[in-house]
Amino acid sequence: MAIAETAAIPARPKRRMPGFLPYLLISPSIILLLALIAFPLLFALKNSFYFWNLQMSPVPMGYIGGGNYEMAFSNSFFLGALKNTLLLTLVGTAIEFCLGLAIALLLVKKLPGLNLARALLIMPTTIAPIVVGFLFRYMYDPNGGLIPWMLSSAGIPLPPQGLLGAGSTALWAILFADIWQWTPFFAIVLYAGLLSVPSDIIEAARLDKTSPWAMLMRIKLPLIRKTALIVVMLRFMQLFNTFDLVLVLTKGGPGSSTRTLGYSLYQQGLVDFNIGLSSAMTWMMVIIVNAIIGLFVFFAFKDLD
Repeated sequence: MAIAETAAIPARPKRRMPGFLPYLLISPSIILLLALIAFPLLFALKNSFYFWNLQMSPVPMGYIGGGNYEMAFSNSFFLGALKNTLLLTLVGTAIEFCLGLAIALLLVKKLPGLNLARALLIMPTTIAPIVVGFLFRYMYDPNGGLIPWMLSSAGIPLPPQGLLGAGSTALWAILFADIWQWTPFFAIVLYAGLLSVPSDIIEAARLDKTSPWAMLMRIKLPLIRKTALIVVMLRFMQLFNTFDLVLVLTKGGPGSSTRTLGYSLYQQGLVDFNIGLSSAMTWMMVIIVNAIIGLFVFFAFKDLD
């Protein structure tokens, strides 16, 4: 009787979540994010059309239209900084990807000590870039630094003013420090991507006696292509804004051989207090990096699902 009465009780209808509720819950985060991004960019956009130097006046001194943009483009320091930034970004991203992929392929082989290797591998990326800069500053010291000693022991000639003091080697020294810190980032992400490759596909390729190179280029890389492209894009944007290593290691020198756009922006805005020019440079950096990323996304992702 009790069972029959229970069965006769109608089930309560499930309450549906209002369609706007998820958007309402995340709206505070979106508003905060927009405020942190949109306000500085709009502030910089407005001031980029004014002549404003805090050493002369606490307020903008006059509307000059595109004068700040013309000044930046006609300034050899900006063009040189753009060249250094692109060189550092393109070469650094390519080398870090290749080395990271090689390390990831070794990790997939399940060699002895894999757990320890993974723990040690992630450590450089947890160190603040400013700390890495000081570490390599001492390692590059021409009077007893580890790296000059190793190169001298290998018979490689060094410039008398040191690796950081010569214009021909300073930028590459900065790049080496960045590669040391961020190659593990590529390795860990690509390693996770390789683990997601179905094992039955790998076994079938081995049964067909596919060479390791063909397996990598025709099977593994195509299957993790989306992951690889995303990590390349993220690292490109990070490298494009390189500042910490330049500040600690060379301060843009010798001369302007290691001056990057990020360091030039710091120099104009926080050292020379040229708010108008630094605002124009900010928007030029935004436009350049978005144009490059837009082209990259268009050509790299157009045939992906």
